[in-house]
Amino acid sequence: MAVITQVSPASSRYSRTRFLWAAAVFLLAVLTAAFQPQRAAAAPYAAMVIDARTGEVLHSRNADTRLHPASLTKMMTLYIAFEAVRNGEITLDTKVRISRNAAAEPPSKLGLKSGQKIAFRYLIRAAAVKSANDAATAIGETLSGSEAAFARRMNRTAKALGMSRTTFKNAHGLTASGHLSTASDMTTLGRHLLYDYPEYYNLFSRRSTHAGIREVPNTNRRLLAAYRGADGIKTGYTRAAGFNLVASAKRGNERIIATVFGGKSTASRNAKVAELLDLGFRRAPSRAALRKPQRPAYQGAGNVVVADADDGPSHGVAGKTLRVSGQVNTSLRPKSRPGASESPVLVAALEEALQTPVSEPEEDAAPAATAASGESDEGTVSETAGSPAEDSQQEQIENVQTVSADSIVQGDAVRESIAVALAEAEAEPQPAEETAEPVIIAAVQKVPFTGLRPVARPASLTGAAPEPEPVVVTRLSTSGGRYWGVNVGLYTSRYQAEKVLLRTALSELETLDGTLRKVAKTRRGFEANFLGMSQEQAELACRRLNARNVTCAPIGPS
Repeated sequence: MAVITQVSPASSRYSRTRFLWAAAVFLLAVLTAAFQPQRAAAAPYAAMVIDARTGEVLHSRNADTRLHPASLTKMMTLYIAFEAVRNGEITLDTKVRISRNAAAEPPSKLGLKSGQKIAFRYLIRAAAVKSANDAATAIGETLSGSEAAFARRMNRTAKALGMSRTTFKNAHGLTASGHLSTASDMTTLGRHLLYDYPEYYNLFSRRSTHAGIREVPNTNRRLLAAYRGADGIKTGYTRAAGFNLVASAKRGNERIIATVFGGKSTASRNAKVAELLDLGFRRAPSRAALRKPQRPAYQGAGNVVVADADDGPSHGVAGKTLRVSGQVNTSLRPKSRPGASESPVLVAALEEALQTPVSEPEEDAAPAATAASGESDEGTVSETAGSPAEDSQQEQIENVQTVSADSIVQGDAVRESIAVALAEAEAEPQPAEETAEPVIIAAVQKVPFTGLRPVARPASLTGAAPEPEPVVVTRLSTSGGRYWGVNVGLYTSRYQAEKVLLRTALSELETLDGTLRKVAKTRRGFEANFLGMSQEQAELACRRLNARNVTCAPIGPS
């Protein structure tokens, strides 16, 4: 017997309401997960703190775990850029053409256009301060031809620096398979940037900078403004990496470098870095001997290790200075035709001509000799009828080709060449069945010299003093009142002077930007000068340089 159960309308409405509530809760959970991907998959945390002076580790957590470095990668890109400038691969003023690949990089970017030309210095500024991906790619393509080739150079340099757990795949740090590093390796790289290229380190402390096409802010400006003594170095962020930062701060004689991987946000990361820097200053001794890291051997544009002359041995690499010369040491001599032999008569005639000195013409015979010889301004000898002895020699030598006097060099050199040629010809196997006819090399005619000869100075002028050489007086341009300059030292070679000028210009950009670097050769050596300054600029530059124990003296318009 079937039982029929009747459901009341109130119970039905309650069931529908509960179903709708459940559906709303599920939808809310889905939307929350969709709009908060960072919390759903937080990046792993790692940290390291060292005393920059000695390299001593003061704190470490997961420091050897391979993680995504994000834009901390650009520290290596910049390290190689500084290395390339120092070793003459490129200059800061070199104009770089932007490729389509570089212009297409995603943000953060400077906004470079395909085909645009921009000075290399502005690419460095944009990568260091703005963390521009397009600028970093342009640096890599300029130095190595392609991003892949530059990544290989990055890996070679990382290995030379001792970054054993780092692998680079690109120049900017956007997430790529296998593009990994560690907090320990990035701390090592930050320390090398600080001590290997101190002339560029000021870039990382700038709150903003002009990057050629616009003013760009520093991605690390909040920590630089909030933490006392902070002066760098580099930030990084991707979803896979989280918020990364390699920071450095100096207080008194102490300097600390702290690295954080996997921060949850900019604010929380900066707070953690500040906490780690405080920890470092508490644990570091107030006084410690400075032990700078050893700069590795210059890797070059290819996989060639070239030792730096200013540095000693580096990381166990037995470097050797290579000097490449395009000069040809030996030239190949043409071999004689098989079966041919030189005529001893022709060789003897040539030897006799070389050994016999040219006789001086008599004054009464000069016009006739001049008419007969036909000697031109270039010293070319034409075919003429000579003496009876020469006529008999002409009968023995057939089909004589005239030669230019310019082609006859020193007699000893010619005889040596003939002897070598004969020796090589005798060494060649000669077929027995062939007979060789005499080969005429050249015939040389002895032509009397009829040119002008120097005349002795008259006795009246013998004791006269030579005329003084004209003195060329130079002065700096007075355009806009910029006729002052500064001298930063006297050096034994032009290379040393130019090197000092470059380093000084990079370390004192505020007062020396736009000046002309000039090396003046004097009797005492090579003077390194900056020109095109006003008196106020010159005096200010010298005050700032002298404060850093750099030799500097203003140069006036006199």
